[in-house]
Amino acid sequence: MERTISSMEIFKGVLLHVLKDEVELENGVRSTREFVLHPGAVAVVPITEDGKVVLVEQYRYPIKQKLLEIPAGKFDKPGEDPLECAKRELEEETGYSAREYIYLGYIHTTPGFSNEVIHLYLARGLKKGQMSPDEDEILKVHLEDFREVLKKCISGEITDAKTLAGIFRAYFYLNRSEE
Repeated sequence: MERTISSMEIFKGVLLHVLKDEVELENGVRSTREFVLHPGAVAVVPITEDGKVVLVEQYRYPIKQKLLEIPAGKFDKPGEDPLECAKRELEEETGYSAREYIYLGYIHTTPGFSNEVIHLYLARGLKKGQMSPDEDEILKVHLEDFREVLKKCISGEITDAKTLAGIFRAYFYLNRSEE
C-alpha cells in the first residue's frame, strides 16, 4: 500500500480531472503520483440474431486515426447505473436497443495513470432504431461476423482495449458450455 501524504489538483476539464499526490511507499520512500480521475464508463458487445457484431468506427484524436470499436460511453452523472448507461450508449451510438443485457464484468483500462473502470455488457435480441450520437461524435456503424471480429482482435487489426476485452469476454461467455 502507498500512503497519501498530500494531494493537489493539476487540471479539471470536461472529461479529465488530474491530480498530483505525494505518497509514501511501503518501503518508506517518498514518491509522486500523477493520475487521472475518470467518472467510469460502459462498453457493449451487441450481437444480432445472425451472429453479427454491431461496431462503430470513429476518429480518435489523441492517436490521429479511426478505430473500429464496440459502442461505449462514460457515465453522465456520479453513481449512474452501469446498465442504464449501457442501454443509452448502445442506442445513441448505433440506433439499436436490446432485449437482453448480460454483465461481463469490468476492466481497469490504464491503471498506471487513471482510475477509469469500464463495465462490459453483451447485448442480445437487438432491435434497430434511430441513432442519436452526441454532437461531437461522428460514427459509422459496421455489422461484422463475430468470428471475423475475433480474428481482427487476434491479428491486431483491432487495437482498442475495451473492444478486445469485450469481444474476448463475450466469446468465452458464449462458448462456456463447450468447456
